[in-house]
This record gives sequence, structure tokens and C-alpha cells, in this order.
Amino acid sequence: MTVLPNISLQGGDVLILVDVQNDFLPGGALGVPHGEAVIPVLNTAIEHFHDRGLLIVATRDWHPANHCSFRAQGGPWPPHCIAHTPGAALAADLRLPADATVISKATTSDNEAYSGFNGTELEGILRVQRAQRLFIGGLATEYCVLHTVKDALALRFQTYVLKDAIRAVNMLPDDGTKAEREMVTEGAHLITVEKIA
Repeated sequence: MTVLPNISLQGGDVLILVDVQNDFLPGGALGVPHGEAVIPVLNTAIEHFHDRGLLIVATRDWHPANHCSFRAQGGPWPPHCIAHTPGAALAADLRLPADATVISKATTSDNEAYSGFNGTELEGILRVQRAQRLFIGGLATEYCVLHTVKDALALRFQTYVLKDAIRAVNMLPDDGTKAEREMVTEGAHLITVEKIA
């Protein structure tokens, strides 16, 4: 899979940080292996976007205690990212500016939402801001990143995946690689944060 060369930021560019929450970091309820490694890379991206006055969005799971994705309700996952708990908080080391937009998803017991667009106001915010290109990183590659990217593409946004700022659960060893391939096949571009200027 080809990783793009340098790209210059411009008006209409938006940075989307997917679910960089304590419960998805190592030691959390649903920790992604090496998930903490995305934080310094995303902080660099945040600096680039903030310095240029561009929109920065952070999505987060914000579940009720009886969420349908939890095993007690027949779902596949242990309880995680329960609203207003430390596990649901965005990672403390993530240097989000005060004017960043936070999008909460899967906020009702009967709605699973891997994508940041599912049941949220994200598309509307992006349209108001005249967003054109989305740069997406976070956790986890084959779940919330993948579905957010696929929805972004379906909504006709030009979409870039920050390859060095995503990490996979890899329940099967190549799940993350397969997800990257799927995103590229759907029309996304892979880029690394160091190539953004």
C-alpha cells in the first residue's frame, strides 16, 4: 500500500481523532496493544492543524452502563467507556486545544456506533465548516477508525488515514493490515504525520 509524499494543509482540512480514550489504552478495559503510541504522533498533528486555525474533532465512545455492545447485554465486548467514568475520558497526554470539538457516540443503550458519523452531529458540523479533506487517526484501526473512514468516503469527503497514528486490536494477526487495505480500496489515502506540512 502506497503512502503519500508530502502534503500541504489548506482551508477546509479537518483533523479527526478517533476514540483516544483511557479504556482503549493498554491497561484499560479494552486496551489496544501499543495504543499509547498514537498519542505523540497525534499531538504533532494537532499542533499542525491548530497553528493553521483548522478544525480539530475528537470522537469518543460515551456508553450507558447497559450498552448493547457489552457482554451482559449479549454484545462482544466487556464494559468500556461508560459515560462520566475515568475510562471514558480522553487520554490525559492528548494535547487537545480548548476549541476542539468533541463528538460523543453510542450514547444510548440500543445503538452501537463504531463510526463517528453514526447518530452524531459530525457530518453537519463538517458541512457548516465547509470541510473538504479529512485526516483521521486513532483507535482502533479495524473498528472505529475503519468505520469512520468508510462513512467519510461515502459522504464524499476526501479522506486521509494517518498510518503512523493508528493501532489495531488484531484479534487475528493481520486484521489491522486488512482494514488498511479496505480503506485504500474504498478510496482513502495513507499518509504519515511527518509528511503533513
